[in-house]
Amino acid sequence: MCRTAVATLVGIATMTTETTPPSLHPAIQGMRATLLGIAINILLATGKALAGVFGHSYALIADAIESATDVVSSILVYVGLRVSARPPDENHPYGHGKAEPLATVAVALFLFFAAYNIGWHSVKQIRDPHIMPAPWTLIVLVAVVVIKEILFRFVSRVGEDVGSSALKGDAFHHRSDALTSAAAFIGIAVALIGHWFHPDPRWSSADDWAALIASFVIARNGWEICKGAVLELTDIRPSGDIETAVRRIALTVPNVTSLHKCIVRKVGFDYYVDLDVRVDRNMPVYQAHVIAHQVQSALRGDISGVMIAKVLVHIEPEPVKA
Repeated sequence: MCRTAVATLVGIATMTTETTPPSLHPAIQGMRATLLGIAINILLATGKALAGVFGHSYALIADAIESATDVVSSILVYVGLRVSARPPDENHPYGHGKAEPLATVAVALFLFFAAYNIGWHSVKQIRDPHIMPAPWTLIVLVAVVVIKEILFRFVSRVGEDVGSSALKGDAFHHRSDALTSAAAFIGIAVALIGHWFHPDPRWSSADDWAALIASFVIARNGWEICKGAVLELTDIRPSGDIETAVRRIALTVPNVTSLHKCIVRKVGFDYYVDLDVRVDRNMPVYQAHVIAHQVQSALRGDISGVMIAKVLVHIEPEPVKA
């Protein structure tokens, strides 16, 4: 059953990637990957909750809670991606791209909530010894770790391909789920082995200690995701490679003698460029205007993997040489 589920997941992931038209908007690709994650998380959350209740494992129940928050956060990512794909309008001349990192912040907040919830209940369970987890819960956890790791790699790859911080955050949410499941596996294994060699009801707390440790890992992932999204919302400078490419391409346009300022910022999936282009100081205005349009066209079509929505070119006269 485990092999069948994993094979099905791999097949769906491959099919989704291979059948995506290259001209499709990145947000649409991201939404498809998100919908896949939502469907799988609903199934996993239900399965883990049932296994946790009947198998007497709070780590599995905590894991189910984490999967449930995955569903909610993925829905927020889906909404954010859908809004970010809307074209510019009168009230949003730069488009709706900021909805994408806002969705990422929402994902981080859900990670913080999941970490707190799991940690608080873990401490409570550690104080009150409970029934020893059932050995078969280990099989459930192995299946969950494998499926979630595959899902993490798939969503992360799509996030990298389309340049989506929200998808990357959602991918780390899947990785966090895999980590909590791995921690639960270790905790239950320790509890069972310890109880086998030295019967004691206190061994059951190993399961809860594992969940507590996993909560700190989840909180750390939430912080990393939130930090990146906040930096993007505050217009942090993108990768220096993009500015280098912009400068290189602009200098290939005929009659561009040099460049001055070059500012690049990311808004959702798109990049906006403000560029100071220097030309011959005696050049007619109409000719300089033509050059500005040539620079715009060159930049919007020549940088692979980067969607430049708008290029603002400011023409400057070449300085007088001393």
